[in-house]
Amino acid sequence: MSNIFSVIAKEFNLTEKSVKNTMDLIDQGNTVPFIARYRKEVTGSLNEEIIREIESRTLYLRNLNYRKETVLKSIEEQGKLTDELREKILSADKLQQVEDLYLPFKPKKRTRATVAKEKGLEPLADLIFLQEITSGDVFEIAADFINPEKGVKTDTEALAGACDIISERINETAEIRQSLRNLLYDKGLICTKFKDDKAVENYEMYKEFSEPVKTIPPHRILAVNRGENENMLKVWIEIDEDMMIGLIKEKIIKNPASIFNKFLEDATADSYKRLIFPSIERDVRKELKQKADKHAINVFAKNLKALLLTPPVKGKIIMGIDPGFRTGCKVAVIDKTGKYLEGATIYPHAPQKKWDEAAAKLEEMIVKHNVDIIAIGNGTASRETEQLASEVISKPGKKTYYTIVNEAGASVYSASKTAKKEFPDLEASMRGNISIARRLLDPLAELVKIPPRSIGVGLYQHDVNQNELEKTLDDVVESCVNMVGVDLNTASASLLKYTAGITSRVAEKIVEYRDENGSFKSREELKNISGLGTHAFQQSAGFLRIPDAGFFLDSTAVHPESYEAAEKMLDFLGLSIEEVKNDGTSVSKKIKEKKTDLTELAEICSCGQETLYDIISSLEKPNRDPRDSMDKPMLRKDVLSMDDLQEGMVLKGTVRNVVDFGAFVDIGVKQDGLVHTSNLSQRFVKNPIDVVSVGDIIDVEVISIDKERGRIGLKRLESN
Repeated sequence: MSNIFSVIAKEFNLTEKSVKNTMDLIDQGNTVPFIARYRKEVTGSLNEEIIREIESRTLYLRNLNYRKETVLKSIEEQGKLTDELREKILSADKLQQVEDLYLPFKPKKRTRATVAKEKGLEPLADLIFLQEITSGDVFEIAADFINPEKGVKTDTEALAGACDIISERINETAEIRQSLRNLLYDKGLICTKFKDDKAVENYEMYKEFSEPVKTIPPHRILAVNRGENENMLKVWIEIDEDMMIGLIKEKIIKNPASIFNKFLEDATADSYKRLIFPSIERDVRKELKQKADKHAINVFAKNLKALLLTPPVKGKIIMGIDPGFRTGCKVAVIDKTGKYLEGATIYPHAPQKKWDEAAAKLEEMIVKHNVDIIAIGNGTASRETEQLASEVISKPGKKTYYTIVNEAGASVYSASKTAKKEFPDLEASMRGNISIARRLLDPLAELVKIPPRSIGVGLYQHDVNQNELEKTLDDVVESCVNMVGVDLNTASASLLKYTAGITSRVAEKIVEYRDENGSFKSREELKNISGLGTHAFQQSAGFLRIPDAGFFLDSTAVHPESYEAAEKMLDFLGLSIEEVKNDGTSVSKKIKEKKTDLTELAEICSCGQETLYDIISSLEKPNRDPRDSMDKPMLRKDVLSMDDLQEGMVLKGTVRNVVDFGAFVDIGVKQDGLVHTSNLSQRFVKNPIDVVSVGDIIDVEVISIDKERGRIGLKRLESN
């Protein structure tokens, strides 16, 4: 294990101690948010992202070591393990290298080579392969291996069987496979064409397409694979065959004078075409897919994180509208706490076209409930409904605004057990609009009720490894929930289950306890929850807050295990908890006033310096919400159409999605505009997600308008 930690430490430029301590904590069952927040002295203040990367890399290297042990044992049992082979296997740093070395010893089905060996032709294959015979007649030598009883009737059949053995031997040479794989990756071209020569609009650019394997971007790999899976595209890797076979010959043919060289050359070509190339082509495409998956999942995760951390719109009465044509628009009003007040269905669009009636109903509900903001889902009929809302609120004296909300997954939520439990008396069709309204009130609290993959920010989420996607996105949700913190007395079970250390079952128990006993008065009361043991309490307590707790520290991010340290600090500084509660900056002021050295103060408090810093920070801003620093949702009064747009027009827009080739931005018209990567910044942008995030409010210039195809080209304007 120490060797693994040493390898990872070098890769991440960390100390071996830091890596080992981090993995020890993970192996002991500690959650990543808890480790990152409350074990900084142990890890060296590593953040969540690095901790997760260390965990992932450790699991890979442990699996690699396990595979090495299995392979070595198998070869040893066959009596074929040499010291040289053992060393090669032990020094391999990738699973692929281990599999290449194991290939000659791997149990296999009957092949042309195994059949030839059964016919007694391996000695002839050895003669050919050694290249030591430089004179004589090839066929006379081969004639000695004719054996009709074993199925070898002629010298030609003997030579053919021997060449089959050599072909397989070349294929099973790890050095050759790796060299060819590297060359295929470096010089190969990914090529595609329509499978049936039929025009397929979605894949038009891939009709006759080729791009170097080493430079093809991840989103095109996923697009090509999707086209292949949908039976629309034929996909292959193209490379100079003579170059590849020539490389094998350089490694195999050592004696130009050998009388068997023609047969050795034929075996080399056969090995490449029949065995090696199909195999390494699969290897390279698999590696490309894995890299594309990793990249796409990373983009999806960053988009999801940005969306989940969209600032809540607090203290507002919100009307949510789930737009639709034939089935109408579902309308719901929620109060400042998210409580459902009233719902209705209106039919402003085709085929009913009850525009005036719909407008009157909206106006009635706005006035009745004193609605501050209308949240409109961004799906079908969104822009038409936006026009209706704009018309209603644009009347003189109206103080209502509207905004567009990402409605992805609302239908999934509306049919879920969670939605049925929340609104048992409402039809599924009437629950999505409540979700849309609540997404504006508190995006994080509402979006956790939806499977992360259904939230719809990213690209090709259905084409990537679903297990990896699900784990990564769950990690993102967990990270966001614990970053923000959870109000123990108002959080739903859906939110609580993402708190570090809390399972779905325990989350339900917390809600049940709250329903039966009223609000939690202290964190200590959590220990009354059935199923929430000592370890779960340790992991979760710091992230579960009680805003109106009788004991002030229960409302902060200070962990209960650090309460004693916090009280020692306050006692040393001569401050009461009440004074800190009234003025959080009093701690820093006292430290400055007393000219206290923080290293000494940490010793006095019997805690680490990092823990002390966190205690001070938590006391200064006990109710700090990290989302407050993000861009607030953009509120509008009026609506634009494609006809209103002109090239050169400068607008503000909301980033809705970030993908490999740019960012889609809502500028208030029916179609989101695209800011291509080349127009995101004056400097070179390798990855759009490094420049903008979902939810960002940015200034853009309209640079192209294609009304027929409904496409808008934008350029991001950077502030000086």
